[in-house]
Amino acid sequence: MVADNQVIVNGTFNDYSVYHSSTSSYKMATVIPSVTRISSRIIRVLGCNPGPMTLQGTNTYIIGTGKRRILLDTGDADVPQYINHLKGVLEHEKVDLAHIFISHWHHDHVGGLNDVLELESSKYCQVWKFPRKEDDASIKYDHLKDGQEFSVEGATLRVLHTPGHSTDHAVFQLIEDNAIFAGDCILGEGTAVFEDLHDYMHSLQAILDQNPAVIYPGHGNIINDPKERLQYYITHRNQREAQILNVLKAHTGKQFDELELVKEIYVDTPTTLYPAAALNVGHHLSKLLKEGKVSCAEATKRWQYKEHASKI
Repeated sequence: MVADNQVIVNGTFNDYSVYHSSTSSYKMATVIPSVTRISSRIIRVLGCNPGPMTLQGTNTYIIGTGKRRILLDTGDADVPQYINHLKGVLEHEKVDLAHIFISHWHHDHVGGLNDVLELESSKYCQVWKFPRKEDDASIKYDHLKDGQEFSVEGATLRVLHTPGHSTDHAVFQLIEDNAIFAGDCILGEGTAVFEDLHDYMHSLQAILDQNPAVIYPGHGNIINDPKERLQYYITHRNQREAQILNVLKAHTGKQFDELELVKEIYVDTPTTLYPAAALNVGHHLSKLLKEGKVSCAEATKRWQYKEHASKI
């Protein structure tokens, strides 16, 4: 198994030139090579789209050991460097794609799909994802189902629907290695954003319940301490939720908007970051509302503690 920060220059891929780290002024803690053979059944191809939200870039994965393999995610649109790297790997391995899995609808995961589908090696493949109304109608998706399993030579993947980051988000469990391809549920660095915190917390717990040995994230480095990382994500969110509830409980009967709660809770945060913090607080409040722990005045969109909160 190649260390995650190593570039393979004298191994399997040494007869085509794809081994250059992503060239960007955006600095990450670890440099991720453009192509890495992670194991006999996993090759990671970096999406060459670094940035504040994508870290070193989108990690896409070629999975399997035989002639027909699976590609997980496709990076951004119009990134010829990524397509060249992907094409080079597929040609060198002398393989075709049987399936393309899209973890969710965000552009840095689905954007490169049309470019990938133009490759000769993807001529006879199926494209799979969970449905969402924002899906490009011009692309024919087969719809994933929770618990569905796919097999190619050397790899069996089980689908887990993990909404929260987005409604259509899925992670994939590699049965042979007890590994999780986590998409944007868990990142190699920092924490993830989400649409629905209530669903996101349930999805984190669902992944933790699989007791994975390793996590391959959609962005950032391989996670070799998955249980600790997942527990950190859950604890971090629970601590923030407790802070919000403590403020509301301390002012029973008083209503707050998100920004007022930010000023009470994020005391060490620069005011320039208050809008982002308010958005975060709003997600927590929506979760608490679903759980019956707070109420919201529809007319003013102001929040207060609910005296007889239901226990969920």
